[in-house]
Amino acid sequence: MIDFKEIELSDKKWADGLIAVANMRGCHQNFTNLFIWSGIYNQRVARVNDYLVIKGGRNGNTQRYYFPAGSGDIKPVILAMKQDAADCGHEFVLSGLSPGNASMLDTLFPGSFEYSEWRNGFDYVYYLDKLVGLPGRKLHAKRNHINYFKKNNNWKFEPVTLKNLDECRKMNEEWYIVNNYKDDNGLMAERTVVERCFENFSDLGLEGGMLSSDGRIIAYTMGEILNSDTYVIHVEKAFSDIRGAYQMINREFASMIQEKHSQIVYVNREDDMGNKGLRKAKLSYFPDKMEEKYTARYIGERVKSGG
Repeated sequence: MIDFKEIELSDKKWADGLIAVANMRGCHQNFTNLFIWSGIYNQRVARVNDYLVIKGGRNGNTQRYYFPAGSGDIKPVILAMKQDAADCGHEFVLSGLSPGNASMLDTLFPGSFEYSEWRNGFDYVYYLDKLVGLPGRKLHAKRNHINYFKKNNNWKFEPVTLKNLDECRKMNEEWYIVNNYKDDNGLMAERTVVERCFENFSDLGLEGGMLSSDGRIIAYTMGEILNSDTYVIHVEKAFSDIRGAYQMINREFASMIQEKHSQIVYVNREDDMGNKGLRKAKLSYFPDKMEEKYTARYIGERVKSGG
């Protein structure tokens, strides 16, 4: 049985090294997301050889593992995960696999897993240049919203720092109140997760931007580098009654990323969790690619026929 433990901030140092070596593209393979969501999904962490192994499951659902992140011979690690599932008396299920992960798993264990698409977990990925420039006819409406915002607001964009973090925190709380979070279990869980970002902003290495109009904060966002060429956006909030606020915070933060991180080519704006409103909003920016994710369920070893 693998000796899993609760995810703590102190795990970031060694986990980040293994995640960086793996250079994975899914937003779930990121320490911040693992840490802030661990209380919701009961995610636990372990190091097996030179791999990061994650296990979790929400509200008594089937325990699931992420594809190991690290380097070296991965087969013994997956075998250890399979044995852990057997020892704990539950199915062996891997979640959030990329097509490459699934192909590798099928090569190592041919015919032993059945695969299914996890559409609600697909990440929306955009060229950074596109989010900055918003070129072309398809993004004309976004440019119109931004132009309207500029014309009708005395606005200012600035980076989130420890000096103004509490101001963003107050705006965030107001956003959840305006959106009646107490009547929505999903928003209640999300509020708890976002609060962990505020509580651990520096320790998690997060960056952010905030947008104000006449001195009042009306939007903010937070993210960080995900892998060698991709930035990930963890949080983005704006008051929806202020036309152009969402489009403006998106564009201005993309510009900040471009100026600060010259190696970044893509922005991963994470998944939509099956939320229709989020899906519509993320599709409206016409993603340049979707980071596909799949689930693999162990069904048994292939039996070889005798000759």
